[in-house]
Amino acid sequence: MSAMTDIAFTDAVKAAQERFGTRDACRFVEDHGRVPEISEDLAKFIATRDSVYLATASAGGRPYIQHRGGPKGFIKVLDAHTLGFAEYPGNQQLITAGNLSENPHAFLFMMDYATAQRVKIWGRAEIVDKDAEFAARVFDEGLPLATERALKFTLEAWDLNCRKYITARYSEEDVKAATAKLTQRIAELEAEVERLKGLTP
Repeated sequence: MSAMTDIAFTDAVKAAQERFGTRDACRFVEDHGRVPEISEDLAKFIATRDSVYLATASAGGRPYIQHRGGPKGFIKVLDAHTLGFAEYPGNQQLITAGNLSENPHAFLFMMDYATAQRVKIWGRAEIVDKDAEFAARVFDEGLPLATERALKFTLEAWDLNCRKYITARYSEEDVKAATAKLTQRIAELEAEVERLKGLTP
């Protein structure tokens, strides 16, 4: 069994697969799972992310999902099994930190809406506090150092998700790049119109 299916395909999940007729297809996934380490392609994908969803749960199993964002590459690949990123101030509720203090199981969900790609990563996470060496590896230069907390994520398994039903969305940066020539041409035409107005009697 692959690392991903060993974690995700519980007996209850397998029972659901049997009930809805997908068990045979899922057996193939079990036999052909990905190696549980950060591949070169996965590292490149992570390096282009400016957003991630982090899921944790309380000791009682109550789930919680928190968005984390930053400049592209704010999620750092530290080695073949470890990710890290800075914990900048948010709403100060610290639900994620509290959950991880009693239940280290965590999940990262990364989306690239423009190319319809999504990656699922299972692992364990911890809040690293007052560790200057670790902080130096994950904090981004140029951003205000408002906290010394960081999150360390140890990968246990990862997988690609189906591309179906992903609505394409583009960042402001993507739109500006795609329309740069059009914007320049509009500016040139507007300047030409103003010049011609000056020639009109």
